[in-house]
Amino acid sequence: MPVPLVLYKSLMTTTLSNSSPDASLVIGTHTLKSRLIVGTGKYATFEQMQECLVASGADVITVAVRRERLVDADGRNILDFIDLDKYTILPNTAGCFTAEDAVRVARLGREILRGLENPGSDWVKLEVLGDTKTLLPDPVATIEACRQLVDEGFQVLCYTSDDPITARRLKEAGATSVMPAGSPIGSGQGILNPNNIRICMEYLKDGNPNYPVIVDAGVGTASDVAFAMELGCDGVLLNTAIASATDPLLMADSMRQACIAGHQAFRAGRIPKKLYATASSPIDGTIT
Repeated sequence: MPVPLVLYKSLMTTTLSNSSPDASLVIGTHTLKSRLIVGTGKYATFEQMQECLVASGADVITVAVRRERLVDADGRNILDFIDLDKYTILPNTAGCFTAEDAVRVARLGREILRGLENPGSDWVKLEVLGDTKTLLPDPVATIEACRQLVDEGFQVLCYTSDDPITARRLKEAGATSVMPAGSPIGSGQGILNPNNIRICMEYLKDGNPNYPVIVDAGVGTASDVAFAMELGCDGVLLNTAIASATDPLLMADSMRQACIAGHQAFRAGRIPKKLYATASSPIDGTIT
């Protein structure tokens, strides 16, 4: 049986009140209290989405701004179910396959959020996809769109593959944050190539250790989030793993806890891996 929403609210309040200042994440001019960013699509109802947003602990949520996605079959607008005083919206260009289309959608999102007086009007999550089968990014079009949006004053958070060279090119193009995929969008495979993610971080943080690197796409369960954070990523963005879970509300709370635990574990510093055993209790001084 699903756990009541009131319990999630209690758990979230307790956890956030005990978190350290280091839990916050700075992306451009925005400061996030939670390092977990969640999407708003694929939920069975807008009401379910509302509950899961609360359970996730996120204070930044991403919304696809193409017009047909803002309204459901009953004519209800998704923005009517989002507390704009509580959440900063990160508009995204999901569904775009050309640089021109992505730039147009980004501009549309900016105007919508300006009208709502939401602080998210100055940034965008950029997606320029290569095809409908893999939903992998088109690197050339992504870099082109990134440069144009940066020139127009956007703070651009770029969805990309886990290719370190493309990641570095996007940073050079002016991206405020580069967001390498753990695996294909919605696949639930987790992080398939942690070595590439490590190299991406090395390249992106060269000269600026605070440059935000966020894993975006492919997360399937809480352990994937914890692993991404233990690698040293600054945050995780996900949607399908919550919205399509058997119990989305329970999964949202699991993702919240995994993000916090993974970040704390990275800061704590794991022990090195060794081939042979090391006794937990010292051998010297034992009774003979």
